[in-house]
Amino acid sequence: MVFGLSRKKQIDEYEAEGEVERIYHEIRQTFRVSGINLIFRTWARYDKFFLVLWNSIRPNAGTRLFEDAADSVRAQAVLRAGRLDRLRVPANVSLGESQAYQLKAALDLYHYINPKLLVMASAVRLSLTGGRVRETIEGAKFLEMIERGVPEKMYPMEMISEDPKEERINELFADIRQVLNLPSINSDYRTLALWPDYLIEAWKRLRPMIGRQDYVEAAEEVRQVARDSAGRLPYPVISREQLEELGEDAGEITQITEKFEDILAPLIINIALFQLDWHDRRQLVLSPFPAAAR
Repeated sequence: MVFGLSRKKQIDEYEAEGEVERIYHEIRQTFRVSGINLIFRTWARYDKFFLVLWNSIRPNAGTRLFEDAADSVRAQAVLRAGRLDRLRVPANVSLGESQAYQLKAALDLYHYINPKLLVMASAVRLSLTGGRVRETIEGAKFLEMIERGVPEKMYPMEMISEDPKEERINELFADIRQVLNLPSINSDYRTLALWPDYLIEAWKRLRPMIGRQDYVEAAEEVRQVARDSAGRLPYPVISREQLEELGEDAGEITQITEKFEDILAPLIINIALFQLDWHDRRQLVLSPFPAAAR
């Protein structure tokens, strides 16, 4: 799948200027995340859409309701991943103590942020396809808001290039793209490639599971939890009519958003499977970075 050949594939953080740079800063503060994920970098290519989109997402993303919705998605993913086969990657890879510590911190980062991205993608997809366009719910101004800012112990969202020089990683990314039908490699895999032996072994063990009936059903259940939660967010998200008034390509943006909703659900399952190699299930259903009220 190729979107918008006339545009850049994405706007990386170091390339961001003006309004995009400002919104990236607000995303890190509001979503409480140490970097900008692929979905935002891709949406940012459509500058008029991106500004209006962010102005509609931001009020939702700062609420306890949104944080709780993401927590529900994460808990469901852990529950369903726990019924799948264990990958047992660490037992087959040599990692030093420091490497293992950093790797687990990187997994915590994506275990936290991906459910939030899926709820958001579901809300945008729902609104762009006419599934939910309504006024701000009554009493929304009294909703609890959560603290802003990147959690102190969150791993920085560092990642390698999507076109790595190391041949074995290049081949690995090509296989991941092909098997998962990805237009671009997600931030998660690019971060985990900082420990190439780990990612190669993890993918080798995960790959046969993808497409299996129990795996597909697990991802679908996670996606449904996100969709149900998205329909209960307190503030309206950008509509199809607003998008068309901006003169942006509504069809292409809707298609991209649907693709991300499809990608994120199995990705959340994958991260939960990786996490289960290191942590107890009861620990993983809890947010790795609980948010205090503000």
